[in-house]
Formats: sequence, C-alpha cells, structure tokens
Amino acid sequence: MIDFTLNGEAVSLDVPPEMPLLWALRESAGLTGTKFSCGIGNCGACTVHLDGAAVRSCSVPVANVAGRAVITIEGLADGEALHPLQQAWIDHQVPQCGYCQPGMLMAISALLERRPDVTDEQVTESITNICRCGTYERIRSAVQSVVQKTDEDLDEENGNV
Repeated sequence: MIDFTLNGEAVSLDVPPEMPLLWALRESAGLTGTKFSCGIGNCGACTVHLDGAAVRSCSVPVANVAGRAVITIEGLADGEALHPLQQAWIDHQVPQCGYCQPGMLMAISALLERRPDVTDEQVTESITNICRCGTYERIRSAVQSVVQKTDEDLDEENGNV
C-alpha cells in the first residue's frame, strides 16, 4: 500500500511501488485528467504537482510519493470555483484539441506559485510542455491576464488603486 495525499484527501493505493504515478492516478485512483503521451517525461501531458512542484508523473514511481501531497488537474480548482488559470484558459480560448492542457495548466500553475509576476520570457524558458496544436500565444495571453489580475489585486490591497 502506498499512502499519500491526493487532491487534499488521504489515499492508500494497493499498487506495485515501481508503477509510474501516472498509471496509479489513472488506473487505481480513477483520475483520468492526467494524460499519457510520450511516456518518457518529455512532453509534459502528465504533469502533476508533488508537494507543490510540477513533476512528470510518467517518470515518478508511485513509491516516491508515499507520505507526500499530489495535486492533479482534478484538484486544481477550489470546489466549484475554477483556479484563475483555468478561467483564463476559457476566457482566452486556449485549447484546440485540449490533450496537453491539463499538464500545461499544472506546470504553469506551479510556476505562478513560485513566480506570481512571471514574464512571457520566463514562461517560455520554464515551461517545456509541448502543445502539438501550437496554442502558445494564447497560453501566454492567458498567463499574463492572470499575472495582471494578481498585480491589480496587490495594488488594491496596498491602497494603490
């Protein structure tokens, strides 16, 4: 049994310890939002958060998450309230086929946690996820709309309206 926290809930999965986290999530936990694509950690479709850091779940043995916290795309929203990045994805019509989008959202949301004022250049340098449809311009627009909202919220909190 591998015990860890999954999207805020304690779980125990009876899986082989060497099983990739991706397959434990999809097959044993029933969370299919995390996608399989390359299987070697290059494309990023399988990105999840492990203790807040973006990781490629196809390359992480499930034994490595014992006692730790995993967040998948299903856990990114706060109940019915979408994560600001998810709302920006909708507002900027980012997805085309949508296959890479869960991993892309997870990678960028982890980046925004570390760097809430990220620039386009930093997104380009930091995010190595692959979008075969080429929606990178819409992705950058969506990210910058979240960054601008964060800046506006900070200005309001500091009385700089």
